[in-house]
Amino acid sequence: MNPLAQQLNDTIAKENPHVFDMLSSLGKQIYFPKVGILSQSAEAKQKAKKFNATIGTALENGKPMHLKVIQDTLSAYDPKDIYEYAPPAGKPELRSAWREKMLEENPSLRGKSLGNPIATNALTHGLSIVADLYADAGDAVIIPDKNWENYELTFGIRRGAEIVYYPLYNSERKFNAEGLRSALLAQKDKGKAIVVLNFPNNPTGYTPGVEEGREIVAAIKDAAEAGINVVAVTDDAYFGLFFEESLHESLAGQLTGLHPRVLSVKIDGATKEEYVWGFRVGFITYAGQSEPLLAALEQKTMGIIRATISSGPHPSQTFVLHALKSPDFKAQKLEKSNIMKGRANKVKSILDSGKFDAAWEYYPFNSGYFMCLKLKTVDAETLRVHLLDQYGIGTIALGETDLRVAFSCIEEENLEELYETIFQGVQDLQKVSSK
Repeated sequence: MNPLAQQLNDTIAKENPHVFDMLSSLGKQIYFPKVGILSQSAEAKQKAKKFNATIGTALENGKPMHLKVIQDTLSAYDPKDIYEYAPPAGKPELRSAWREKMLEENPSLRGKSLGNPIATNALTHGLSIVADLYADAGDAVIIPDKNWENYELTFGIRRGAEIVYYPLYNSERKFNAEGLRSALLAQKDKGKAIVVLNFPNNPTGYTPGVEEGREIVAAIKDAAEAGINVVAVTDDAYFGLFFEESLHESLAGQLTGLHPRVLSVKIDGATKEEYVWGFRVGFITYAGQSEPLLAALEQKTMGIIRATISSGPHPSQTFVLHALKSPDFKAQKLEKSNIMKGRANKVKSILDSGKFDAAWEYYPFNSGYFMCLKLKTVDAETLRVHLLDQYGIGTIALGETDLRVAFSCIEEENLEELYETIFQGVQDLQKVSSK
C-alpha cells in the first residue's frame, strides 16, 4: 500500500475506527498524491517567477491562451477564471461561498464540526465518490422503493453493492421510518450499511415533516447503537424547493455528531437549486468528525477525483461563484421558486377536484420537481407509450402502476390540459381492453 494511503488510514483509524471500517477496499487504498505533477506545479506557481514550465496549459501574453471565438461569448470573465484547470477540490472561493450558503440555509449545521465542501462534477459524481470510498461488493445500500434509478447503477452495478429496499410511505401515507429501521437492523451481521436519503424525493416529490425527520434520525441512531456502522448520505439535489409544511433543512445537520458509528455525508449542488443543470457543479461535504479525520477524508476524496476526472470544469464553477456573490441572487432564486410552487399547487388543485379519481390516486408530494400518479386501471408503460405516440406527451413509467410527471417543465396554464390528456389516454386504453 502506498505510504500516503497508509498514513491517511492510520489517521482515520485513530480518530474514529468505525469510519475506518466503513471504507471500501478502494477507499482504503486511495490517496491524493503529494509528490507529482500537481504538487510540483503548485510549488512552481508560487516560486517560478521567471519561467514556469510545469503544468499542461498554454500561455500567451501572460494569460491562458484562448480562441477569440470563445472569449467573445465570455468577455465578462477574466481568462484566468475560465481557462485554467480548477484545483481538484474545486475553486477555493466557491467552496467557501457554498459553505456559507449551506450554513445559512441549514441552521442545524452551525456550530458543528463541518468539512469544507469539495466540488464535484454535479451530484451523480458526488454519489459515485461515496460509492467508491465506502461500498464494497455485498455491502448493503438502503433506499426506498421509490427512488432515482441511477442509485442502482452507481452503487449496485459499479460497486457490486446489494440494494436493499423499503416502502417509502407507511399506511398513513407518511415517510416509513419503521421500514428504514427494519432494513437497517437487518444488516446487523454485516455490521455496515449505506443509507441514501433523497429529499425532496425523486420521483415522488415528497419531503418528510419535522416529526418524520426525527423518526428517520432515530432509526439511524438505533442501528448505530446496535453496532452497525452507517454511512448516512443526504442526496439534497432538489434542496430548497419546499412548497408546504415539511422539513426545510437537510437531515445532514441532525445526523452530524449523532453517534460515533454514523458518518454524515451531504451531497448537494447548484444543478437543480440554481437551475443550472448543464453546469455540472455539485459538492460533497463531510460532517461531525474531528478536524484530522475530516482532512483525511478530503484527501481520499481528492484522490478519487484525481483518478477519475482530475478536476471539475472551471468556467461553470466561476459562473456559480459569480451568482452566489451577486446581490440579486436571493431575489431571483425566490422568484423562480415561487413559479415552481405555483405549478405544484396547481397540480394539487387539479388532482383534488375528484375528476380523475377513478383513473388514479397520487402519492403525497410537497416539494421538488416531480409528482407520481398511481394508476388504477392501466399499465404505466402502456400508457406512457400511448401518450407519446397519440398525443405527443412525455412522461416516465416506473413499474406497473406509477407514472412520474415533471411539473417543473410545464407552464402553469398548461397543467390542466396535461392531466386532462393523461386521463384521456387512460380512457383510450380502457376502451381498447374492453373490446
